[in-house]
Amino acid sequence: MPINWVALIVFAAFFGFVTFVGFAAAHWRRGDLDLLHEWGLAGGRFGTLVTWFLLGGDLYTAYTFIAVPALAYGSGALAFFAVPYTIIVYPFVFVVFPRLWSVAKRHGYITAADFVRGRYGNKWLALAVALTGIVATMPYIALQLVGIQVVIAAMGIESTGWLGDLPLVIAFVILAAFTYTSGLRAPAAIAIVKDLMIYITVAAAIVVIPMQLGGYAKIFGAVPPAKLILAPPPPGSLGQYSAYATLALGSAFALFLYPHSITGVLSSSSRHVIRRNAALLPAYSFLLGLIALLGFIAIAAGVGDLPQYKPYFAQYKANFAVPALFLQQFPAWFVGFAFAAIGIGALVPAAIMSIAASNLWTRNIYKEFISPSCTPKQEAQMAKWVSLIVKVGALVFVLGFSSQYAIYLQLLGGVWIIQTLPAVVLGLYTRWLNQWALLIGWAIGIVTGTWMAASVNFAAAYPLHLGGLTAPGYIAVWTLILNLVVTVVLTAIFNALGAAKPRDETAAADYV
Repeated sequence: MPINWVALIVFAAFFGFVTFVGFAAAHWRRGDLDLLHEWGLAGGRFGTLVTWFLLGGDLYTAYTFIAVPALAYGSGALAFFAVPYTIIVYPFVFVVFPRLWSVAKRHGYITAADFVRGRYGNKWLALAVALTGIVATMPYIALQLVGIQVVIAAMGIESTGWLGDLPLVIAFVILAAFTYTSGLRAPAAIAIVKDLMIYITVAAAIVVIPMQLGGYAKIFGAVPPAKLILAPPPPGSLGQYSAYATLALGSAFALFLYPHSITGVLSSSSRHVIRRNAALLPAYSFLLGLIALLGFIAIAAGVGDLPQYKPYFAQYKANFAVPALFLQQFPAWFVGFAFAAIGIGALVPAAIMSIAASNLWTRNIYKEFISPSCTPKQEAQMAKWVSLIVKVGALVFVLGFSSQYAIYLQLLGGVWIIQTLPAVVLGLYTRWLNQWALLIGWAIGIVTGTWMAASVNFAAAYPLHLGGLTAPGYIAVWTLILNLVVTVVLTAIFNALGAAKPRDETAAADYV
């Protein structure tokens, strides 16, 4: 496919603009960027509107824009589990995360592991939470770069050899530079641009393309009936029904445990900002439903049967469905705009994720175990350097390995990060749980979840056999239940044996 110069020029122009915004953000709501709180949380100054854009840009990523329609294109109705899960998550956020904000504000916590360290007085439990967050975040960053890689290839850029890697390296350098310079302020400013572009792109796609294809009735008529609804379960099994329900539930519980989500929450200026955003963010759930619908529209447009796109489908599988749809249906200038929206949609979460991972390393590993006497300036400088290392690691992973490995690891990331829920979320309400019971429950959840995923070739669902009934379900949910049972039983045993509890540095008043 020849280079689409018009699309490429428009794409580059918008990338240049957000690069300027990223560097200029260092002067926005100016603070001392030699302090980790200012660099990594923007001083906790973001109000309702900025937090809305930041969390939206953080949670609804380039890979979301590519992968959710790809799942609808390849697997049909199962892809729409993403819509109820984002509906479930916001009441959860409304109730739980203002408490985390309050206690973090009172004690100067920057990460979830900071809270766990203060609440339970156990540095090893805090280390487990920190390492889980870092490891779960790395493949997530890699997948954002995969999103950029797909749209760059769709514009006709050679996808093999060093020339094919060069655009991705340039995007990485831009991302690394403005993150290092401006900290969290950069992705917050760029998120405003990115979200507006995504809304324009999706609005155009769901209005213009159906008009060109003859309307939604023809679109749904072209989709194979088996993809329009979940397959009825066979006798003795809950089939896709239990898989769909547990995917929605488990994803909802896991989403805001990721370090980048918590970073977005703790950058808010008040607990009321978090509650307002929990009420406003379902607007993105509506957008997500429309994005998923693009997978069905791509089926109706027949993009997978066009000869010029077949090599790209062979390389990127269903992930090429949305780029192919835009190339087929829109003029080159709008293709450049849409691909820039997707590319910028990768920069925002990748920046926040690298900042969140570096916060965890610096506060809960470097300062706790390596250099307890480091100064605030040294602490911030360490975080800046680690944010670069994290992005280099993600780039090397994307360039050196198949993107399928990143997908496998990202699936495991959800299974792993949900194991921190008992320590983080339940810890916001009770100190009854024993710190060693939590650590053992976490370890069992991690090991069992990894084994389950490997045993089903890294599929999301693992079939539980309960008597004569088989219940396929999201591995994260099954292992979280196991984690909770182990934690509660061991806590009861340890408490009965009179196990000592370290001092809790928080008080009831800190949470309100």
